[in-house]
Amino acid sequence: MRVILRYLWDLGLRFTRTLDLMMLAALLALMVIGLAVLYSAGEHSTRMVFAQGSRFAVGLAAMWGLSRMSITQLRNWTPVIYAVSMIPLLAVLVIGTGKHGRHWIDLKVFYFQPAELLKLSLPMMVAWFLNRQQLPPKFLTVLIAGVLIGAPTVLILLQPDFGTAMLVGISGAFALYLAGLSWWWFVAAFGAVAAIAPAAWFFLLRQYQKDRILTFLNPETDPLGTGWNIIQSKIAIGAGGMTGKGWLQGSQSHLNYLPEHTTDFIFAVLSEEFGWVGVITVLSLYLFVVGRCLWIAAGARDGYSRLIAGALGLAFFVYVIVNGGMISGLLPVVGVPMPLLSYGGTSAVSLLAGLGVVMAVRAHKPVHGGR
Repeated sequence: MRVILRYLWDLGLRFTRTLDLMMLAALLALMVIGLAVLYSAGEHSTRMVFAQGSRFAVGLAAMWGLSRMSITQLRNWTPVIYAVSMIPLLAVLVIGTGKHGRHWIDLKVFYFQPAELLKLSLPMMVAWFLNRQQLPPKFLTVLIAGVLIGAPTVLILLQPDFGTAMLVGISGAFALYLAGLSWWWFVAAFGAVAAIAPAAWFFLLRQYQKDRILTFLNPETDPLGTGWNIIQSKIAIGAGGMTGKGWLQGSQSHLNYLPEHTTDFIFAVLSEEFGWVGVITVLSLYLFVVGRCLWIAAGARDGYSRLIAGALGLAFFVYVIVNGGMISGLLPVVGVPMPLLSYGGTSAVSLLAGLGVVMAVRAHKPVHGGR
């Protein structure tokens, strides 16, 4: 019996040797919380919980597989991964479907969102390119990196999906920032966006996007129309108090006051049912995952590993900030899901796959220059 237990222990160690167990524990805790809140928000739907759990399983399998790949393999395959991920991004503009455009490809078994792939492949590609250049990046290097970032970002904007385009673009920008890009570049970019904002308002934004911005500025102007979502979300957050109303006891979602309560606004459901205690717990888990990514990036031995781990960690942080700001009225509603809480498969799988790459950075450390 002791021999069998020893064999199983050694097998488990070999199976998990490339996983960061501390980060994995935090992620599993977030998944459990996410499934519990989804069960409540989804009107006790076991089908929805099973579907999301299945997606988590696929994402964990992708995480495990990528964590076992050496950084050299990942680096060598990065241009191919980037190029292949661009193909469905082009295809969705022709055959895609969606409520306000073409965001998803119907594969009959499930809906696939190609833009989610770029949350991983784009920072990988920018890190791959910058790793081959002299750092901090020079003018030409920044321009080429800008093209690598801008091409998929523009394609996502054409769907149109401003929220995902913003997140994809930021993930690439973080790689540039970690490569030592001067602050004035970011100030100039912000100024350029501010300069074209008036033209974008009249010629690029659709009416529902304009409504979201106007609602953000003053949701009370149309409380039964465009302002309904954010008003009900803030009511749910405030109703939770310190400890919440209790699991399955939230009224905003169960009485259908809160829209999109299983997707974009699921964090408001958590706030109502678990209060500030639940909110702080979840945010602490998120911050731990982000901090762990940055710790792994700091310990990386080559430029590619350092850039990709840091960029993915900071991008994860932005996902949380954007969704949290959105449901609390601090940012416009842009349709960004809360990681591992919101119902949806492609985003969960891509997120876990990205963290698998971060774990690979920790498990496989090249001792040479990384080129």
